[in-house]
Amino acid sequence: MGLLYFVVLLGVIVFIHELGHFLVAKMFHVYVGEFALGMGPKLFSYQGKETLYSLRAIPLGGFCQMAGEVGNELEGELEVDVEPERSLKGIAKWKQILIMVAGIFMNFLLAWVIFTGIFVSQGYTVTVDLPKIGSIIENSPAERVGLMPGDEIVQIEFADGTIVVPETFSDMSASALANLTESRIYTVERDGQMMTFEATPEYMEDQGTYLVGFSAPVEHVEVGLLQGMADGVSQMVYVTVMMVESILDLFKGQNLDQLSGPVGIYTVTAEQASLGLTNYIWLIAIISLNVGIVNAIPLPVLDGGRVVLTVFEMITGKPINKNVEQALMTVAIVLLLGLMIFATGQDILRLFK
Repeated sequence: MGLLYFVVLLGVIVFIHELGHFLVAKMFHVYVGEFALGMGPKLFSYQGKETLYSLRAIPLGGFCQMAGEVGNELEGELEVDVEPERSLKGIAKWKQILIMVAGIFMNFLLAWVIFTGIFVSQGYTVTVDLPKIGSIIENSPAERVGLMPGDEIVQIEFADGTIVVPETFSDMSASALANLTESRIYTVERDGQMMTFEATPEYMEDQGTYLVGFSAPVEHVEVGLLQGMADGVSQMVYVTVMMVESILDLFKGQNLDQLSGPVGIYTVTAEQASLGLTNYIWLIAIISLNVGIVNAIPLPVLDGGRVVLTVFEMITGKPINKNVEQALMTVAIVLLLGLMIFATGQDILRLFK
């Protein structure tokens, strides 16, 4: 099942990305020779009015092949005789740029829709900073002495005579840190009655500290569509910033051991899918953002690089020599393939570890 989840994840993300290019190209009447999902030999194809729709054997990419587009070793070049205004190079430069960034936009849109949908469908929980007990850890001192969820802490008296009257849960946490291992007497209000309980913190290995064993109360917050959309944007911005920082670190030669390729993505996909549908869909959003951000890198074979070349043509007023452009794309492909091989090697080493 892990392989199926992996193929579906990549298929959805690549399809959305290439669909962006395809729709905007069609909007500007650019001739699209092939819309392919996957790379390598064709498994299935359907000839539309002018576009060939194909499914290929290797589920690690895809492409939207347009007339006038400089080809590369992975996609090849479309050889077709069409009017200049129906080729990518024959339309206005701003239209070319919109076609190129459309894939990135669709990846971000997919992530935002997923984040929004999850927030709206599930809502989320928030910690309430009140001097109350939210939950009790099983087999903890709190459970053994009889403290219960919902108890309101009125007063805490420590062994050295210090008395704390907490107004928030944070007050309780601060006083507990100052008296980490000492026993204390909790005065609580439960159902209108005052009760006292004496408890001594115990060391909990999973937490790495001494605890009595209760946590702050939480509330489930229902999220409407507008709030969900806003939260989706916030989540997307947060993840994007984290990813950009990680990519910049790689260019600086830092955290190369954290780089992951297809094998690593497969492993993470299988893990998240085993945790439930929500985790799996959330991962699709994360990877979709990653694909969008990586495609924005200014390497000629990527969308970001093609935008840079187009802007260069706008500034100089001259087209880039076709052979030079082809050479730049070839070098970029070699760099990307080298990076993928290195990342895959890292993934395999992690599996052995």
